[in-house]
Amino acid sequence: MIRIAIAGYGNLGRGTELAVQKNPDMKLVAVFSRRDPKTVKTLDPTVPVYPLADAAKHKDEVDVLIICGGSATDLPEMTPALARDFNVIDSFDTHANISAHFANVDAAAKENGHIAMISVGWDPGMFSIARLYGMSVLPDGADYTFWGRGVSQGHSDAIRRIPGVLDARQYTVPVPQALEKVRAGEQPTLSTREKHTRECYVVAEEGADKAAIETAIKTMPNYFADYDTTVNFISMEELRAHHMGIPHGGTVIRSGKTGADGENTHVIEYKLTLDSNPEFTASVIAAFARAASRMHARGVTGCKTVFDVAPIDLAPIDPAEARAHLL
Repeated sequence: MIRIAIAGYGNLGRGTELAVQKNPDMKLVAVFSRRDPKTVKTLDPTVPVYPLADAAKHKDEVDVLIICGGSATDLPEMTPALARDFNVIDSFDTHANISAHFANVDAAAKENGHIAMISVGWDPGMFSIARLYGMSVLPDGADYTFWGRGVSQGHSDAIRRIPGVLDARQYTVPVPQALEKVRAGEQPTLSTREKHTRECYVVAEEGADKAAIETAIKTMPNYFADYDTTVNFISMEELRAHHMGIPHGGTVIRSGKTGADGENTHVIEYKLTLDSNPEFTASVIAAFARAASRMHARGVTGCKTVFDVAPIDLAPIDPAEARAHLL
């Protein structure tokens, strides 16, 4: 039985508890939170909740600690700090900073002989594996990643920070024409605007300047300025009725050529359609927690990514059963 603990109990933490319940070889033994433990209500009320500051006191009770924090400010501090006392997994998803995060976590994990897996989820994570397999099999080719249709939590939060906005949801949507060209093996060069559009559903305060809000959204650098963006003003009732879920997903496509003159075209496509972004992310993390436990038992230490994990280490079945039924 793999003893799992969770650090941070928001959407991803709750999803992780659900994922652990789906795996009969895992048991949730603790939740660590920066909030007052008395205010944290886990799905299983028998799971103890401790202050995050006291986590190290429980290190001998935990095989793998899953860190459910945000990539912007939480994980760069939490993962290396906790990797000194635990085998850890995080879902760090700031692609541009993964190499620096890896180096920091690697040094911390090696101090006391722990294993740490970073950037586990669906992108980075499952999509990363799809991209690696694609370019390995079709070296003469090009990668394309499309996200959505799904809710971007960061972009939704950015809209909510605009004066006059009560609540908002933003959907990232692939451009159909771009998808068609890629699936046809054309290998087009696509700009940011040509790959995705953004749909915004906004609840404005009574009397707010909706034109000003729309302008603020469409011109926001790093979020909307580089995209064709549609802003829809709706009521709070409509938002609650139709936009309270956290769906997401996307597609990784590798288009490549083989043959002496590149006369044959091949397209590899990996697609995810997710009702719940955090619950699916947590399900991926749980599988990699199994791998982390197995790898550490073999003496593996330091920071690892999804690229370093053999597929059989993820499986809840033994290699013989996998060969008999899945190979």
